[in-house]
Amino acid sequence: MKFIAVIPARYASTRFPGKPLAMLGGKTVIERVYTQTKKVIENVFVATDDERIQRAVMEFGGEVVMTRSDHKSGTDRIEEAVSLLEARLGLSADDVVINVQGDEPFIQPSQIETVMRCFEDDSTQIATLGKPFGDNMAAVENPNSPKIAVSQQGYALYFSRSVIPFCRGRERAEWSSAFPYLKHIGLYAYRRSVLGEVTRLPQSPLELAESLEQLRWLENGYRIKVGLTDVETIGIDTPSDLENAEKFLSSRNL
Repeated sequence: MKFIAVIPARYASTRFPGKPLAMLGGKTVIERVYTQTKKVIENVFVATDDERIQRAVMEFGGEVVMTRSDHKSGTDRIEEAVSLLEARLGLSADDVVINVQGDEPFIQPSQIETVMRCFEDDSTQIATLGKPFGDNMAAVENPNSPKIAVSQQGYALYFSRSVIPFCRGRERAEWSSAFPYLKHIGLYAYRRSVLGEVTRLPQSPLELAESLEQLRWLENGYRIKVGLTDVETIGIDTPSDLENAEKFLSSRNL
């Protein structure tokens, strides 16, 4: 079984145009994501539709695949990139494609390895990560941090921006100490054949309601294995996030 990683990166962003090329500690954000991923995966590719990003990746010695500009999601961009790489890499239906977000410069090797281990189970179709919120109800209630309800077998039952489950009979402030709420970390991996299938699915009612692409997969019967991590990452969605990332970088001497 082969593993490859694809990092979707686009220049246009409503909240932070040019984000992949923003400088963080003397390197671009996309270079930091690429370098972290390369610590675990041999075959790593940036998928983009922008020549500026292409040039930047080539300058630091990374591999890049140019894709169309009309993709609605990073998953769609990854599917096109993989289809272009398939023959070169000799991919089979059961090989695994890892989707590493292009705005996660501090993604940790242990997180990628956790997702990879999910595929030791031959029945795993898709895998992702969850991290316990701990006793922090304010974080649980943040709609920008999707929650996962997980089965006893480790598969996602549902993802939601709302607080799930509802803890009946307890004050809301006590919920996080009464139930182990799980935060979704947006690292995905797919069997090659499954990636091709899910990108052909139309948007689903739950996906449109919550604006969470993974609900489309659940609604269509795909099973998502959830690996657990205790590592928190710092995603970069806005310029202020970049400032916080700079402070984190300085504090860790990275």
